[in-house]
Amino acid sequence: MKSQMDSPVLLSIVEMGGYPDFSSLYRRAGYRPEKVHSMRKAQSWLKRNRPDLVVAEFHFDPELRDRMSNLESLMAGLQRFAPDAKVVVFIDRMHRSRLDSVKTRYTVHGALDYPIDESSLEALLETIAKEGK
Repeated sequence: MKSQMDSPVLLSIVEMGGYPDFSSLYRRAGYRPEKVHSMRKAQSWLKRNRPDLVVAEFHFDPELRDRMSNLESLMAGLQRFAPDAKVVVFIDRMHRSRLDSVKTRYTVHGALDYPIDESSLEALLETIAKEGK
């Protein structure tokens, strides 16, 4: 029998929240969920751990000078520490075009608009699992 420690790791980065805790869904999908509450903590976590999948919120911030969103720092860290990790993004529909700009430089395996629908998330996780086989 496979233990939870043998399961692929899913890093959930919940900065703003406003949606249910999907930890039980992640476990049902076969992942061992880990959660951090800031991009800075995620960067630190990535130095010690290697996720198979990352679920992060996309936040556009016009005040950022060298990047467009919180996601670019995460993606750069993933390229360095976990280049095979897949990324799912939770996003406000009005920022989709900004995510498209990020996707020209980084691979995003799926994006779900707020409010996050649990069945859509579950279907996306199943699709990602099938692609990995």
